Amino acid sequence: MNRISEHPILGPTETSPKVTFFMDGQPMEGYAGEPIAVALKAAGVMIHRYTQKAHEPRGIFCAIGRCTDCVMIVDGVPNIRTCITPLVAGMRIQTQDGVTPLEVSE
Repeated sequence: MNRISEHPILGPTETSPKVTFFMDGQPMEGYAGEPIAVALKAAGVMIHRYTQKAHEPRGIFCAIGRCTDCVMIVDGVPNIRTCITPLVAGMRIQTQDGVTPLEVSE
């Protein structure tokens, strides 16, 4: 199981109702209220963004909201720290490329 069961800042993840969210247009499931990064990791998503200058992949690093490696575009807003942002049903999450959405072919 790839699900993080305890967050260093938010504490243990409690089981709540499953919700559907969208990652780069694809439907995925996670638990309402868990950090977005936890739901993504459980679904096998490890890359959250690409750096602006070198286009290097980044994902979860500190998991406490101090760095910016896990930032993504959430509901159209860039630079959201997914390690501390709770998952909500229907969220639209996009891989961030610099400060814009990564071009994804559908």
